[in-house]
Amino acid sequence: MSNIELSDSQTYLTEKPSTPPSSPVDNFLVQFWGVRGLIPTPASNANRYGGNTTCVEMHVAGKHLIFDGGTGLRILGKSWQQIQQPLEAHLFFSNSQSNRIQGFPFFAPAFIAKNCFHIYGIAASNGASIKQCLCDQMLQPHFPYPLQVMQSKLQFHNLIVGNEVKLDDVTITTGLINQTQRSVGYRVTWQEYSVAYTTDLQNSADEAERERILEIIKDVDLLIANATYVPPTCNNHDSADLQWQTAVDLAHSAGVQQLVISHHHPDDEDDFLDQVQLEVQSVFPNALLACEGLVLPVRKKEQGEMRQMRQMRQMREK
Repeated sequence: MSNIELSDSQTYLTEKPSTPPSSPVDNFLVQFWGVRGLIPTPASNANRYGGNTTCVEMHVAGKHLIFDGGTGLRILGKSWQQIQQPLEAHLFFSNSQSNRIQGFPFFAPAFIAKNCFHIYGIAASNGASIKQCLCDQMLQPHFPYPLQVMQSKLQFHNLIVGNEVKLDDVTITTGLINQTQRSVGYRVTWQEYSVAYTTDLQNSADEAERERILEIIKDVDLLIANATYVPPTCNNHDSADLQWQTAVDLAHSAGVQQLVISHHHPDDEDDFLDQVQLEVQSVFPNALLACEGLVLPVRKKEQGEMRQMRQMRQMREK
């Protein structure tokens, strides 16, 4: 069975490969461009962690992988405008909710004809494909220009949950981590290194869903997960432990080396998130809360755990 169903692309392009990093350690890097859930948070008391909605880039074995396209995708796109050569990247969506796709219309590299983007996602809860969801948000009256004005090659792939996407020696494994929201979790494996991206966890998962999540995150070097929270009108800062406990419990059960909690609630201010990080580290020492601009090399435990934590502290102090 094919792992993905290929839909029609818009144009044609032969893409040049990107230049691999010079250091072996830097062959697998993770960078956070957006760390908020629900809606962007442009506030002075959210500057240190950042206010853009979710977007994570992984640079692995010379390939650009992007996970979710919140407003952080716009910032990522601006950083790529300095690159002269044609770009090729793979964009994986967890689901089609607005906070995960709202940055796509502002992704500048998609408007450049020489670039190529492979876009992956499963059908939304209403049956719409990822292509349809991205197209719909760019229609009048929501947006002044349709998706067709993007001149890059856009190749859409309808994922079959549970199967793998192979990009040479990089493997992306998929699993349904939230049946209610139709959300996909991803595991990226290259050589002996692995990262899991599961940012739609819920604290009410049944046993079957929990087992699917554990399969995705088992023994990964880095787990990127969300703190679970209820709708914004019910967000209660007095029960912070309930927000992160699900991610920590799963990380312990799966033998995760490092945990990064992202997808912060828009009401969570910098000082509150600082306190949450201390509480999380009291039960899972090798844990961080993601902030915009954070870059983590994927290493085995003996390769620099303390260095990563020092880099995070230094970034917060700036």
